[in-house]
Amino acid sequence: MLHNFGSINLDHFYRVPHLVRPGETLASRDYRVGLGGKGANQSLAMARAGGRVRHWGRLGRHDAWARDLLDRDGVDVETIELVDEPGGHAIIQVDDDGENAILLFPGANHGFTRQALAALVEGAAPGDWVLAQNECNALPDLLELAAVRGLHIAFNPAPMTADVAALPLERCRLLFVNRGEAETLAELPAGTPAEALLDALRRRLPVTETVLTLGGEGAWYQHGDTRLFQAPRPVTPVDTTAAGDTFIGYYLAALQDGQPPATCLQRAAAAAALGVQRPGAAESIPDVAEVEPLLADAPDAP
Repeated sequence: MLHNFGSINLDHFYRVPHLVRPGETLASRDYRVGLGGKGANQSLAMARAGGRVRHWGRLGRHDAWARDLLDRDGVDVETIELVDEPGGHAIIQVDDDGENAILLFPGANHGFTRQALAALVEGAAPGDWVLAQNECNALPDLLELAAVRGLHIAFNPAPMTADVAALPLERCRLLFVNRGEAETLAELPAGTPAEALLDALRRRLPVTETVLTLGGEGAWYQHGDTRLFQAPRPVTPVDTTAAGDTFIGYYLAALQDGQPPATCLQRAAAAAALGVQRPGAAESIPDVAEVEPLLADAPDAP
């Protein structure tokens, strides 16, 4: 079982002719609300890939429909706590040029206590995996408790903040990073070649497996002296929202199924390529039945 210590947000989308200026009142032409948060997206992706995932999260009681949605897609929601406080949410403006402005309120995602985390970790079996992102509080407690319990830790430091560098990342067995996150952790400038980023991360975290995602430039896997490259699929993106979350969920589902890293990369890349051809976040994440035909037509994994 994989336990995902992750955020659950509601995304409120407003379509506007231009981003609201200070002091301006602007009418929106369209509005919709959907499930979001990197944690929820990654749980959905793993479940839709056929993986076994239990979500550790906190959600405002009046937003219980979001928990029901996760449940319907196969996520184990037993450890999602409904609380009498505002849940996490984002206010997202999208203008006619495709630019966006986002106001994020973490809400219940920042209400975890060490005691609550200890109880969650105690419910996991030694040898299980725990996945975390950087949208919930108490990450130092989570990493410490999970390591003591004997859990395998996968970490996606998104969104990247200054606090991440101080975390005991050596406790992570698997690290998922994009280019910007890798540059920050490696303390290297923007535009550093992928191979140099991987070299720096190996020096800093010599025993941690690293997956570096580069969007349209493909993805890399590294562990010790082993380095694999997954070429990008030729697609025309419509919306890259949740592409990284889709990649991570599918990678971990393949890993849970006992697949080698090359196959994990191939499956994750295929799912992400399909997802970016659709608008939205959670709604863009494909089901495994949609991904399988792409894999059947794909060249051999690297």
